[in-house]
Amino acid sequence: MRFSTLSLAAALLAGAAALPAFAQPSPGPQPLPLPTPVEAPQDIAYPGVLTVDIDATDLDRRIFRVRQTIPVTKPGEMVVLFPQWVPGGHSPRNPLYNIAGLTIRADGQPVAWKRDPVEVFAFRVTPPAGAKTLEIEFQHVSPTAPDQGRVLITPEMLNAQFISLAMYPAGYYMRRIPVDASIRLPAGWGYGTALEAASEQDGLVRFKRVDFDTFVDSPLFAGKHFKRYDLDTSGKSPVRLNIVADRPELLAATDEQIEKHRELVRQADKLYGARHYDHYDFLLALTERMGGIGLEHHRSSENGTDPEYFTEWSKNAPARNLLPHEYSHSWDGKYRRPADLWRPTLNEPMRDSLLWVYEGQDQYWGYVLGARSGLVTKQQTLDALAMTAATYSEGRPGRQWRSVEDTTNDPIIAGRRPIPWTSWQRSEDYYSEGQLVWLDVDTLIREKSGGKKSLDDFARAFFGVNDGEWKQPLTYTFEEVVETLNKVQPHDWATFLDSKLRQVSPAFPLDGLARGGYRLVYTDTPTDYFKDVEASRKMVDLTYSLGLTLNREAKITSVLWDGPAFKAGLTVGDQILAVNGVAYETGRLKEAITAAKSGAPLSLIVKDGDHFRTVAIDYRGGLRYPRLERIEGTPDRLSAIFAPKK
Repeated sequence: MRFSTLSLAAALLAGAAALPAFAQPSPGPQPLPLPTPVEAPQDIAYPGVLTVDIDATDLDRRIFRVRQTIPVTKPGEMVVLFPQWVPGGHSPRNPLYNIAGLTIRADGQPVAWKRDPVEVFAFRVTPPAGAKTLEIEFQHVSPTAPDQGRVLITPEMLNAQFISLAMYPAGYYMRRIPVDASIRLPAGWGYGTALEAASEQDGLVRFKRVDFDTFVDSPLFAGKHFKRYDLDTSGKSPVRLNIVADRPELLAATDEQIEKHRELVRQADKLYGARHYDHYDFLLALTERMGGIGLEHHRSSENGTDPEYFTEWSKNAPARNLLPHEYSHSWDGKYRRPADLWRPTLNEPMRDSLLWVYEGQDQYWGYVLGARSGLVTKQQTLDALAMTAATYSEGRPGRQWRSVEDTTNDPIIAGRRPIPWTSWQRSEDYYSEGQLVWLDVDTLIREKSGGKKSLDDFARAFFGVNDGEWKQPLTYTFEEVVETLNKVQPHDWATFLDSKLRQVSPAFPLDGLARGGYRLVYTDTPTDYFKDVEASRKMVDLTYSLGLTLNREAKITSVLWDGPAFKAGLTVGDQILAVNGVAYETGRLKEAITAAKSGAPLSLIVKDGDHFRTVAIDYRGGLRYPRLERIEGTPDRLSAIFAPKK
């Protein structure tokens, strides 16, 4: 029996109408409305002055105690914000969880506060009618052990990060909110900060008034063992090196060492041709007790490194890239800032899409300025570059599925937590792969211009504008980067950068090396720089042979995706107990890798928690360590790049 289309449809409708009521779909849960959004910031002057008073003397318990006042400017509810996004960290990672004991009073009378259930860094409070001032008190209970986070206070030093030690009223751009601040330090301690002191007495430092934006961008290092060096006293804009150390003897820098830091300042001037600060303070902690750090600010930088930075200078070349990198950020990242990254407050989402300029080009200039200043030698810089090139030719198979630009989201996605498969997942590769891309750009400009132009010309034209200006950052877009490159040297830079950075690009990013006159090779002995990196990180790096790295306890800390160790089933956290039936030693493992070239077996006894197993690795390539080799008959552009500017 056949039905027409119309009759079939009518029958279906009739059947549906005959269904019992309980078969009809019932309405599901409906969303409750969200609370009223926090007031959007406006570019208007805040009608009052905040005060922030910090007591940093509780060294035993590692507690910062904060008192502050915020003028009440209108009747009704106020919203007070704790900064959420950390510039330089490129993520909403400010440790709100360390804030405790929050109390709020209005003209001395307690008032209730309520945390916004959506914007949890916002606190809502309604002062009584006629109230003039909110008085806020809280403690920042900083980590007492490394497993709680970065240690900020030790018996010998502290790092006061004002971004974590103050709140501010919603509704205003931070640059329009004035602040009077003070900090009480342990008696006799020296300190360094980009803030200027108005008075000092018995450990209490009162600072000159600044806006809230400048305040939270001006951290402080203080310590029992403190020393300051003037790096530029020309009078234009002083540059100082402020050092705290675990022990007084660690402060013993030689004149030659300090002169190399002065040359860093001079070489940056020659590169950029302008300064975007009224003074600059390097904050350097030589410590194994306070947590390490490398964080840029407009007029200062927070740097924590090896305690023997000065006293074992010959072993610490890998540590000496830190200051050139962070100093260069005063131009690249702080004054010139990606437009989608800049926000008027630290409680609005930042977008990190141009970090391959902000961090990638800065990574490039960090190595260049390190070499030009003499903080590291040309050979050490070449050896460091070889390690980076090896990472992105063999050590990052994740390039097959993920672009460099997509890794700019990693600070937000992963929050810089350890991840199990770095080589496959990728982790903030906009830094070092970005460095290789900018080397490619530099050598291409030099080649096309016959050596008359270079990326130095871009740096001066793009970052070196408006000499002396620092209070207002100058933002930029992708199109402005391309436009400036084309003014330096005409080329299809938009397509070039898009293909290298925005698209998935499995091809190895080594064109800049070849055009620079060098090739990446592997030998069975590491460079001295490679050995120094291993020593400083307390690890054994066999990435380019077995495809793994180990710590001093022979625990695996990384495994190369699809490498020999990966194929044998090894993973992060496994511990090697024995090599070919004999107790593990680093030398014994390396000897076994070499012997395997001739067909000898390579067998490991591995512990994974309570489980033990024997693992055979099928690898015959021997030990492999990266280094650069000169390509004879080609221009040596890398030597030109790393040579000091006259």
